[in-house]
Order: sequence, then C-alpha cells, then structure tokens
Amino acid sequence: MVEVKFSDIGEGMNEGEIIHYFVKVGDEVNVDQPLVELQTDKMVAEIPAPAAGKIKNIHYDAGDVVTVGTVLMEIENNREKASSSDEMEEQHATATKEYSRFKMNKPKHKKFDRVLAAPYTRKIARDNDVDIETIQGTGPSGRVTEEDVLLVANQTSSSSEEGFSQTQVDVVDNEQETLGDTIPYKGIRKQTGIKLSHSLNTIPHVTHFDEADVTNLLEFRNELKESGENISVASFFVKAIVIALKEFRIFNAQLDEENEVIHLLKDYNIGIATNTKEGLLVPVINDVDQKSIRTISTEMKALTVKAQEGKITSDDMKQGTFTVNNVGPLGGIAATPIINHPQTGIMTFHKTKKRPVITDDDEIVIRSIMTLSFSFDHRVADGAESIAFVNRFIDLIESPKKLLLELI
Repeated sequence: MVEVKFSDIGEGMNEGEIIHYFVKVGDEVNVDQPLVELQTDKMVAEIPAPAAGKIKNIHYDAGDVVTVGTVLMEIENNREKASSSDEMEEQHATATKEYSRFKMNKPKHKKFDRVLAAPYTRKIARDNDVDIETIQGTGPSGRVTEEDVLLVANQTSSSSEEGFSQTQVDVVDNEQETLGDTIPYKGIRKQTGIKLSHSLNTIPHVTHFDEADVTNLLEFRNELKESGENISVASFFVKAIVIALKEFRIFNAQLDEENEVIHLLKDYNIGIATNTKEGLLVPVINDVDQKSIRTISTEMKALTVKAQEGKITSDDMKQGTFTVNNVGPLGGIAATPIINHPQTGIMTFHKTKKRPVITDDDEIVIRSIMTLSFSFDHRVADGAESIAFVNRFIDLIESPKKLLLELI
C-alpha cells in the first residue's frame, strides 16, 4: 500500500481542513492526479497521487481537521495488484489494449479529465454549488476563472428564485427568525483563529503605544510623487523598521524553548498583514535590508493585490521574521496586535491626524501625528528595549533625511 499523507506545504502550517475529495474508494488514479484539497491558515492546496493504482481506504471526511503527517488515504498500486503471473499477464494485456486505444485517440491536451482551474476557483464553485467541470473557461488555455464561476452561479440563482414557492420562503424566513444568521467558521478564518489563539496562549504579550510626527515624511513623499515616483508611505515604515531591527536584533528573533536558546535571525523578512475577504493573510517581503524603498513599495503593492485576489501561495508567506500592519487608512488610534508566532514582535500603524503641537520655542503649529502599537514577546525582550526600539523607528520616520543617510 502507498500512503497519501498531508505533507508539510509551508512554514508554520501544521494542520489543515479537508475541503474536498476528488476521488472515492475504488477509483483508479494516475501519478500526480489531484486527490484531495485542503485549506490551511494561509492557502488552499491540492495533494496529488504519489503512485498509480486504486484507492483502497479514505480515513477522514470532508470538514475534518488533520495535522501534518496524517495518513489521509491509501493506494493499492499496480505492482501490488499484479502479484501473480496470471495477474501480470492480464495487466500486460490491458496495458497493450489501452496503449492501442491511446495511439488511435492521440490525446494532446489534458493529463486528467478535469478543466483547468485554480484551487481557489474550485472552492468558489463548490461554495456556490456549481459543477466546474461543465464550465467553458475564458482564461488562458481555457482556464476557468472566478468570473466564469460566478456568472454561472448567478444564472443558477436567478433560475432557482423564479421557481421558489411562497411556502418555501416562509419556511426559510421562520428558520432565520429562530436561528438567526450564520457565517461559516472554517477555512482561512478558522485556521487564523487557531493560530492566534496559540500565540496568545503561548506568548506573554506586552504592547507599547506611541505616536510619531510624520509631517516631514508626507511632504517628502509628495515631492517624490510630483516628480513621478509614487512610493507608498508604508514602504518607508518598513525600511525604517528593518534599520531599527538591525540595531535591536532581539526583536528580529525567535525563541526556541525546547533548546533554551533565542535565535537572532540573520535574515530580515517582513510580513505584511493583509485584510482579504477570506480573512487575514500575511505575505512576506524577503531580504528587506537589501532592497530599496522603491522596490519595497512595488513588492508590497503586488503582494497585497495577490492576497486580495486569492492568488497567494505558501511560498509568498514563508520565513517571516517580523510583521507590520498598516490600518491607518481604515481608521482607529490604537490596538493590541497579536504576534505572528514564532516571531517576537509586530507593529501596527494607525490613523494619522492633524493636530496642534507646541514646539520647543513654545509656538503652536499644525502637524500630522500618527499613532502606533508595538507588541512584543516579554520572554524575549523587556520594556526598556521596546521603548528604545520604537524611539529609533520614530526618529527615522520623523526625519526622512536620517532615513536616507542610513541607506548609504
């Protein structure tokens, strides 16, 4: 028997929810044929067949949550079935017959009789009770897109509503009045909840609140914009974070409790907390210390769009060492962000407001003030270190020229 396991498909992904099986017991499968689709806290992934043969056992149901290393099903491969000489001869005859049929039909396209579609698109189809295999895709090479699925779903919904009796409407209304509305707690939302709960239960969080005068930075950004450089404000924050992290390495670290050591990480990979319709995702910009502010801005925008379109992959979210969260455009002046375990810190940028400020010369001026929240692991660092780290970050963004000097 060949075991089909839920293998480790990304850093930190230790469990996932079984969304859908593409096969059932007794089905014949080929090598690399998709068998099952799972939802982790970061992505939807398909597990392919490691060998050709017949599905003998399926150990879990759709909706079950399984951990990495779990055996999901077993395949009786062709060599096991051909254990006797008679079976060997029969298999050879069958293979010869199939090969002849293959030569006559001359297939040139799909390896499996399935339409081309991304796992996320297939999920949308299942959620809307649409048979994706019947859809003619409009994407490249006939790929079925999200728009194709939603178009069919809307057409089906309209047809169903026309034939919906008043009695059925009354029943539904009565059930809603009794039970109230519900939102499925599964997929990315559920996995994120599990991970955040683990972080809070494991890490003693401390949150430091502060504020920064970003007037000079905003003016500098506007100058760049007028010259044709459309750089996001958050990209300046990310670069300043990395400069501060290189001076306060304790916050670019991971605690290894088992071996009783704190690893000061040599890479500076910044996770960008991104709000999507499916839940919170954290794509990562790698090697930020080696990249220009222009490059950081470009990559940040691309990753945000990719996450919001449901096209993010596990590779996009690996090996983060520190996380930032820019909620300023949404509003709010403070929060207590939860650390992305096993990292040591996370910083959130809040709303910027114009406020009267008293200068050292006792003059009142109007300045743009941004509030920020920095949560850190108190097992790894202390309050004094957090204050010094945040002060260094503020110093860099309040004086963009100092920030530029650090890049030379």
